[in-house]
Amino acid sequence: MARFAKLMCIIVLLCVAIAARGEAAQTVLFDTGHGERFLVDEKGPLQLSGFAGICQAAGITVGTLAKPISDESLAGVSGLVISGAFQPLKDEEIDALIRFMLRGGKLSVMLHIAPPLDSLLVRLGINFTNGVIREHEGIIDGQPQDFRVSRLGTHPVMKGISAFSLYGVWGLMSVDQRSHNIAMTSAQAWIDLHHDKVQTKDETGAFAVACAGNVGQGGFVVFGDDAIFQNKFLDANNKALAVNLASWLK
Repeated sequence: MARFAKLMCIIVLLCVAIAARGEAAQTVLFDTGHGERFLVDEKGPLQLSGFAGICQAAGITVGTLAKPISDESLAGVSGLVISGAFQPLKDEEIDALIRFMLRGGKLSVMLHIAPPLDSLLVRLGINFTNGVIREHEGIIDGQPQDFRVSRLGTHPVMKGISAFSLYGVWGLMSVDQRSHNIAMTSAQAWIDLHHDKVQTKDETGAFAVACAGNVGQGGFVVFGDDAIFQNKFLDANNKALAVNLASWLK
C-alpha cells in the first residue's frame, strides 16, 4: 500500500508539472522596458488592449515585461511582443532573444520608429528604409502614408488574409536567408527621402512591410508599423491578422 501511495503521489506530481508547463507555454509578454507608449492595459484609441483581448480569447495569458530581456525573464514564456519601442535593446538582450527563439519562443516586432531597433533587425537579417512608405494603391482617406496592402506571402500569420491596413509603415528588406518578405507594397510605392513630397525614380519600388523567419525551433515576425494592432485601427482585416498572430505566438 505504501508503494502504491508513493506511485500515485508521483503520478499526481507529474500531472501537475505537465499542466503547469502547458499553462506556461500559453504565456505571451508585451515588452514595456524600452520606452513603449502604447500598452495592453490601457483603453485609449492608440493602445493595445483590443489586441490583448484577442490573445486572451485564444487562451493566452497576457503579461508585460518591464525588466530587461533575459533568459530568466523569458522563462516559461511562449511569445514576446515588442511594439513601438523607442529605446534600443542591449546586445545581451538580443542574445537572450536569439536563445529564446532557438528553444521554441516566438517574437513579434512592430516598428513605430525603426532606428532604435536597428541592432535587433540586423541580427534577424532585416534592413529598413530611411522613412515611411507612400503608396498609390489602396490609399485610405486620401493619405498616401495610410494604405491597404494585399500582396501577401506564405506564413501562418497571413493564412486566410486578403489584405490589411497600414498607417505610417517603414519599408523592410530581407538581406539574406535568415528572413523572407511576407507582405509587399506595389511597385509604385516610394519613400520621400528629400522631404519635398516629390517622387523620383530612385525613391520608387516595391517594399516589404512585414518579414518573417525561423530561428531554431522558434521564429519571428516583424511589421514595419505598430499602428495595425492599436484599438483605433482594428478593423475586420487587421483583427483577423491579430487573431492569426495570437495563434502563432502561442
